[in-house]
Amino acid sequence: MQYFSGRFKEKADDLILDFHSSIKFDKRLYRYDIMGSIAHVRGLGKQNIIKMDESKKIEETLREILEEMDQGKIEFSIEYEDIHMNVEKILIDKIGDLGKKLHTGRSRNDQVALDMKLFAKDEVKKIQSYTVELIEILMDFAKNNKHTYMPGFTHLQKAQPISFSHYVLAYVEMFRRDYERLENSFKLMNTSPLGSAALAGTTYPLDRNYTSEILGFSNPTWNSMDGVSDRDYLLEIMSDLSIIMVHLSRFSEEIITYCSNDYGYIELSDAFSTGSSIMPQKKNPDAAELIRGKSGRVIGDMTGFFTTMKGLPLAYNKDMQEDKEAFFDVVDSVKGCFTVFNGMVKTMTVNKDKMYNACKHGYINATDVADYLTEKEMSFRDAYKLTGAMVSYGIDNKKALDDFSMEEFHKFSKLFQKDIYEKISIKYCVEKRTTLGGPGSESVTKHMENVEEFLSQAIKSLKGYKLNSIL
Repeated sequence: MQYFSGRFKEKADDLILDFHSSIKFDKRLYRYDIMGSIAHVRGLGKQNIIKMDESKKIEETLREILEEMDQGKIEFSIEYEDIHMNVEKILIDKIGDLGKKLHTGRSRNDQVALDMKLFAKDEVKKIQSYTVELIEILMDFAKNNKHTYMPGFTHLQKAQPISFSHYVLAYVEMFRRDYERLENSFKLMNTSPLGSAALAGTTYPLDRNYTSEILGFSNPTWNSMDGVSDRDYLLEIMSDLSIIMVHLSRFSEEIITYCSNDYGYIELSDAFSTGSSIMPQKKNPDAAELIRGKSGRVIGDMTGFFTTMKGLPLAYNKDMQEDKEAFFDVVDSVKGCFTVFNGMVKTMTVNKDKMYNACKHGYINATDVADYLTEKEMSFRDAYKLTGAMVSYGIDNKKALDDFSMEEFHKFSKLFQKDIYEKISIKYCVEKRTTLGGPGSESVTKHMENVEEFLSQAIKSLKGYKLNSIL
């Protein structure tokens, strides 16, 4: 820890070395640390702060170090505390005093801020690609199930009939918003802190626009104090990812319910199910349950780091070191959940007959009976009350509304005609709902066209983004 310091006279205790050190977890940032160092040393050469041949030699050696790290040939030392000091120590060991020039006009404060932003940018794009993949999977289900009818629920009670296409498109909207939230977070964080130094910038004539551009940022940060102490982008991304996990958890909950014996609307592939150690008949949706459980873990990580940041003064504080393990765990958890969830959903099958038969029980066409009477000029409130009495009669006599005889309909109102059977059929109840956003196939088709346009733009944007561009 004292390798780069002239201030301390005593060697650090092993306890503080271990407690202070972050190399055990921030070593995964080595690629981003070297990217930032390459940009910085190019800037030093461009501005004649060091000689151009020195700049090129340092960059060449940094690339050698990166290759060795990629191959697992380098062991990191706790003595040098973090990834920044480890890289610099290895550089100095290779090229001597020339390596010490790399840190000119730079602080570990802007280094770590830069590394985390570069890492976060790449992780956002990776997770966006998972959301796009899931939307594409759900769109395949939507295209093939426009006329697959199922009950829609409120309060977990059967409410009105919908199509399975309409159901999965509800989740498409959730994950589309997740993509857009991440896109907004990306735009807000896409500023380079490199050149902010410790907190007050530097007297060296750095060209921050140049280093920002070659690292793929839109522009440098405008304030050096904010540049080194800003972790809003991590809080925002962790919030975005927590919302994603809420959506995955809600979907998992419904998958768990719908694949149960009492529902049987869907069936999971054997590849994404497990058995029981004692009950041979069991097929358990463990993957969905684990994803549902991991939502709590992600939300916990987010909450913990929000709590860490809430009382910190400007500018950099060592507390901020707590960002890494929490953020790493969040992005790893979300990517792991998406990998499993996307595979699970892609391989599940839809039991169309079970869904349709479930529509026949529960009086989910009662609203349509009331609408029928309203069309015959009965007030809706009177129609509502009369239909409620009909449902009560049906329950007592174990009859669905569409099984009523015409004589039974007439017991309640002479307004009922033979067309009532068509008007309250499950298909008609769904297909006549053609307003924008409704479950009818006409509305669903328009919805899917809109989603296809979004997917085209999202895929184009993701393909245009280059990971580790400076390398």
